[in-house]
Amino acid sequence: MSLVTRLPCLAVISALATLLPASLHAQNPGYEQYSQWLNASIAASTVPGVAMAVVSSHQVLDVQTWGVRAIGSPDPVDDHTLFRIASVSKTFAGAVAAKLVHDQKQAWDTPVLTILPQYAIGTEAASRTMTLKHVLSHSTGLMPHAFSNMLDAGVAYAKIQEKFTEIPTVCPPGRCYGYQNVVFSLVSDVVEVSEHIPYGQYVEERLFGPLGMTRASMTLEDYLADTNVSAPHQRRGEQWQTVSTNAAYYSVGPAAGVNASLDDMILWAQANLGAFPDVLPPDVLAAQHSPVVETPRGNYFNRWPNLENAWYGLGWRVFDYAGQRVLHHGGGVRGFRTELVLVPALDIAMIVLFNAETPLANDVVPHFLDAMLVEGIAQP
Repeated sequence: MSLVTRLPCLAVISALATLLPASLHAQNPGYEQYSQWLNASIAASTVPGVAMAVVSSHQVLDVQTWGVRAIGSPDPVDDHTLFRIASVSKTFAGAVAAKLVHDQKQAWDTPVLTILPQYAIGTEAASRTMTLKHVLSHSTGLMPHAFSNMLDAGVAYAKIQEKFTEIPTVCPPGRCYGYQNVVFSLVSDVVEVSEHIPYGQYVEERLFGPLGMTRASMTLEDYLADTNVSAPHQRRGEQWQTVSTNAAYYSVGPAAGVNASLDDMILWAQANLGAFPDVLPPDVLAAQHSPVVETPRGNYFNRWPNLENAWYGLGWRVFDYAGQRVLHHGGGVRGFRTELVLVPALDIAMIVLFNAETPLANDVVPHFLDAMLVEGIAQP
């Protein structure tokens, strides 16, 4: 795939993108098959709204949108429509932590309790050795998904902090993988201590702004006030219905607090392919994208047909898939699903945003990888 000069502004992406898909389809027959599969699957699922893009570091290769922002409304999803990206927010947190280390404001191996002495975390003394690297790689040794049930019930991060000392320590830090939302969000406290500004302000000033992510935001207020916003949906029986927004997940901004449009996520994917070294320098990307802890079998991605090895890095999942190193993160929060995948060696990435909790989200990445790496979508 040839590279082109970066587009001068996002306003022309939609117009130019209509000229680009034909070349991508023509150059890669596997992608044509994938595109046909995705269109058919979205139609069959009746999911209310979807936005998808395929990019290289300097080119938008394909942009497609389907459906409406909300059931019962005629307003279509477009590449400016705001979505909640859920746990794909963790890729931003990984960048934040890596930038703190790059700027010598913190070190990966400093114990978190040295940085945040006000906390007592875990039930065993081993948890006192937990570092920033352990937090960002889900290798804290604490019980997986600690107090995510409280977030689901609407309890905010500030209240859950009072219970940190009750989180069971299940292994020494660095020894085992245990996915977190609440504990992962300790990076927000580290930012406040290191930079003396709130985590959301740091993300907006050091990432969103410099990258040109003009639609992205970090608060529920910004999401609710937007005039081109996608509503959350869940299936009730045979029908999709809009559902309420759980404000508690905005209190764990590093884990699940980012709102973004497809235009924004195009820029984020390109930044992680190396297009903005002034914002994400090579050493920052290398830190984030390197394997830290092996992830066990049982997760949906571990069942992908050509997956060979799986780890968690720093805010990113890291795979060996069909002989290629792949970076991935998915996300799900009430009424939304998001999938982001990069194949750096091929200089290609894909983003898919859903305004519904749909199992189709589990399939869009492996089918894309099979189309691009194996030259055909694996059959179930």
